[in-house]
Amino acid sequence: MKREIIQTSDGSTTIHIPEWKESYHSKHGAIQEANHVFIKNGLSLFEGRDIAIMEIGFGTGLNAFITFLESSKLKQNIDYVGVEAYPVSNEELAAMNYVAELGVTSQQSIFDLMHQSNWEEKCIIDGHFDLTKRKQLFDDIVDENYFDLIYFDAFGYHVQPDLWSTEIFRKMYSALKDNGVLVTYAARGVVKRSMIEVGFTVEKLAGPPGKREMFRATKKI
Repeated sequence: MKREIIQTSDGSTTIHIPEWKESYHSKHGAIQEANHVFIKNGLSLFEGRDIAIMEIGFGTGLNAFITFLESSKLKQNIDYVGVEAYPVSNEELAAMNYVAELGVTSQQSIFDLMHQSNWEEKCIIDGHFDLTKRKQLFDDIVDENYFDLIYFDAFGYHVQPDLWSTEIFRKMYSALKDNGVLVTYAARGVVKRSMIEVGFTVEKLAGPPGKREMFRATKKI
């Protein structure tokens, strides 16, 4: 399928797939979406704590990079696992402007290291952030009681409903520790029902720019 680089409303770039009418990040603002969904409503809940995070859909690395930037402010050591079945090309990564748009040109080497690190190997990004990229289908995830937080950033339900199934959310539930949290930009009723079916307690929260609502699901024990 054809893929193209587009600029979102906050000036940051993303990858767009015209055939699906779907983008890796919100067209209303890639950076704004990442900050609102995954940092404000996810990472910030664990301020001052060492945590393990799994990202479903590593993609361009935006969420991982912003998490790295925020982790020092929140006094966190982070073990970060990014799951991606179809890695982004080097040419596409070179077109992403996140470092400049975030105003952190001194951290360009960190963004580069995240993408240059070997798949399936833990990479020490710095003293408080480790990254493991796994080239893996979501169906093949078998982690149990390991993660404190999951960023669920798969392609939308309207193009890949199988990624939002009860079976996938059962895997997410198993992968989380007790009282672990999953955050996602999604807010469809069918997604909420699947989450509840496997045991999650689901909150509907205000969404990022351009989206009215989002979900946060907790494995309450």
